[in-house]
Parts: sequence; C-alpha cells; structure tokens
Amino acid sequence: PKVQDGPRWVKPRVVIAVPVGITAVERRAVINAAERAGARDVYLIPEPMAAGVGCDLPVTEPRGSLIVDIGGGTTEIAVLSLAGIVTATSLRIAGDEMDDEIRGHLRRHHNLMIGEGSAERVKLTIGSAWPMDEELSYVVSGRDSVTGLPRSTTVTSIEIREALAHPVRLICEAIRGQLELAPPEISADLVESGLVLVGGGSLLHKLPEAIEDYLGLPVRMGDDPLTAVARGTGVVLNKLEIFKDVLGTEEDL
Repeated sequence: PKVQDGPRWVKPRVVIAVPVGITAVERRAVINAAERAGARDVYLIPEPMAAGVGCDLPVTEPRGSLIVDIGGGTTEIAVLSLAGIVTATSLRIAGDEMDDEIRGHLRRHHNLMIGEGSAERVKLTIGSAWPMDEELSYVVSGRDSVTGLPRSTTVTSIEIREALAHPVRLICEAIRGQLELAPPEISADLVESGLVLVGGGSLLHKLPEAIEDYLGLPVRMGDDPLTAVARGTGVVLNKLEIFKDVLGTEEDL
C-alpha cells in the first residue's frame, strides 16, 4: 500500500514584546532565538504598545494614551497615538528594585537577612505607596545578621512604605519626564484620559493614589494587569498591517 505523507507543519509568524530600550544586539538575539525555534516571520513590538492594545486603549486613534508597565526588572512608560509611540522610556526600576529596598531595610533596621521570595511576600502583603485605610503588620523570618541564627521580627506597613518611597518616586519622576516630552495636543488628551497601570509591579497597594497625587492626573489599573502584554501581542499578530510602523523585523537591523 502507498504510504500517505503526513500533514506538513507550517512555520508560524511570531510577535514578541520587548522593552523599548532594547539594543540592536539584543533585538538580533531575540529574533535569532525565535527563528531557531521554528518561526517563519518574527516581529518585535515594544511592550508598552502591546500593553496598550491588551488594555483596549484607543492606540490607533488620533489621541494620546499613556501606559505604564511595571514589571520585575524594568518599568516601561509610553505615550501612544495613531498606532505608534509618541515618546517612551525604559526605566530599570521596578518590582525587583522594590524587593531589594525591603531587604535592605530589614538588614539595616532589624539586623535580619531575608531572601528575595520573603521580600516579595512582604511587599505584596503589607507594602504600599500611599497610606492604607488600615495599617498592617507582618511577621517575617530570616537569618540574624549578628548571631547568624534564624529569627523572626514584625514589620509594619508604615515602615515598608517608607522603604519603598525611593523607587516609587523614581517611577513617578520618569512618568513626568515623558509627559514633558509629549506635544501639547497629546497632553490635552491625557488630562482627561490619564494613565493606565499594568504589570506585576503595579499591584503594589495604593500605587495609583501615589502616582495620581504626584502628577495630578487620573490613574487606573488596566484589566488583568498581569496578562495585558500577552493579550495585546496576540491582537497585534492578527492586525500586523495596522501596527506595521511600530513593529521591528530582521530587515530593520
């Protein structure tokens, strides 16, 4: 009997979200990795644009949208309009930096060494960027930096907020810097629309209130902030022609 050939696997098109500050060498490495994995065509989209699309912001319309994506290693800030980026920056201050500040605070003020996971739990449980409706406390365990023995101590949301004040202020200042670069007509749009927060770092309690107080603009959380970039990347894959001006390809390198 004649053997039938099985179905041929068609190499897919791939859209990958990358930080706005990525270098040409890093872009090349991302594209090469995707091609080795079997991709036919590889497109790179800036993470803020993907996040804006994922949050269903009017990024293709002739008005401005401001998106702030606070991840683990970087904070991506961008003003978007007409399916393009008006101004953007990538700040290496984000969730990981907040965790480091908490670890430093425990080491300096409580002589307690804690790991990255413990610091993140403290941040998510009692960390905040603005006074909470009810201040909280949390028992954290680690190694005593003097005796070297295991020990626990109690920390409060007030002292953790003070420890996080520096990275929060740097993020606010970076957002302000991008607002100052936006054209006047775009700035007028943002007075009404404000900014949208996404990313794991945006889950810090009361962060919208702190940014709103600093900038004087309305701030809201994006829907399902942890998956905004992934959702937006999927939408862009199905609308490549609309976003062609902001997509990077191998030919651009």
